[in-house]
Amino acid sequence: MGVLGKEIRMNRLMNQESGKLLAVAVDQAMARGIFEELMPIDRKLSEIVEGGPDAITMHKGIADTCFRKHAGKAGLILKASTFSPWQPNYDTWVTEVDEAVRLGADAISMGCIVGGDDQPEQLRNLGIISGQASQNGLPTIAHIYPRGNQIPEDEKGDWRHVAYAVRAGAELGIDIVKTKYTGDPDSFHKVVSSTPGKVVVAGGDIGNNVEDYFQMVYDVVEAGGAGITFGRIVWNNQNPTAIVKAFKNIIHENGTVNETIELYNELINQPANL
Repeated sequence: MGVLGKEIRMNRLMNQESGKLLAVAVDQAMARGIFEELMPIDRKLSEIVEGGPDAITMHKGIADTCFRKHAGKAGLILKASTFSPWQPNYDTWVTEVDEAVRLGADAISMGCIVGGDDQPEQLRNLGIISGQASQNGLPTIAHIYPRGNQIPEDEKGDWRHVAYAVRAGAELGIDIVKTKYTGDPDSFHKVVSSTPGKVVVAGGDIGNNVEDYFQMVYDVVEAGGAGITFGRIVWNNQNPTAIVKAFKNIIHENGTVNETIELYNELINQPANL
């Protein structure tokens, strides 16, 4: 049950030419607080969609009120959990699978922190939602990070911990795992090799230099990663449309970093066609 539906939705999510994913996340408000750069959210969504991402991750309320006019232009990934500024290492379940189906989502996503005291409960939630989503023909995406309190701070970027997080997702039936980049292609290739599933990276916090992000995305693809799900570096940009198109050049069109920088510089001052 649900096998064909899941395949159809996965094919809508993943670019049919490259087989990779370029997604943008706008689910940060409950988790990290209010960002002026995400205001007003409906206009920001329009600027992002104009760039042509494969999908956008958001919570159900924003999907229901702001995503309607973009239906069919980008895939919808519905976020089913969130942490908060006061509980940064615990993702609580806030949305059921049937709500994602009702809203026409192409996938449902859930956060999970490994290496902490709450790991057993968070992994249990991930396993449950994976099974429920599969029954309903819905792909699952897990945002899994090794940042629990039992992992020393200087080890949270170690590829072995990242690989553990990624493999845990695969063991629980997750279709796509979003995690942190380990800093270099060789170590990230080990992460990708640790799982039979697809691995995409989060933007993280490597500063505001877009050239650094272009290099990171290029290295991720070269290491075998399945793409990206970026948030702040996209919606915090003066021209979200331009930076999405630039990332597309690397992920879907095999562009080099230098080619992408040239393209971005051409696009950055062009107004979005909203």
